[in-house]
Amino acid sequence: MFHTIWIGCDHGGYEAKEQIREYLQRQGYEVKDVGTDSSEIVRYPYYAAMVARAVATKAADGGILICSTGIGMSMVANKFKGVRASLCTSHYMAMMTRRHNNSNVLCLGGKTQGIFELLDILEAWLTNEYEAAAMTFHLA
Repeated sequence: MFHTIWIGCDHGGYEAKEQIREYLQRQGYEVKDVGTDSSEIVRYPYYAAMVARAVATKAADGGILICSTGIGMSMVANKFKGVRASLCTSHYMAMMTRRHNNSNVLCLGGKTQGIFELLDILEAWLTNEYEAAAMTFHLA
């Protein structure tokens, strides 16, 4: 389960980030907001790297990244060893990425869905656990 969650966004995800941060805090999560702090244009890789680095170094249990589509954030975050960033556009995707992929960073599109759908996706991601924790396998 997640306790400490770092959240970051670019200008395209700012409005959604503010609402998601408030939701997480109301639910009792420890949230570190790394920005951005407005809808003025910024470069998303800077924020993606801060959150991904925190997850990779275990400063955070999980991360949430939001840009206009979530695509760029997921591409940057997945470059960090130990980060399993998943772009989710539905409740089912969020549930399955936790259960089957042990996702530790959720990427969302602040311009592709409304806040109610984003919160539903977030809730599915937060409340599901990795099902294959006892299984071990080796990649060739």
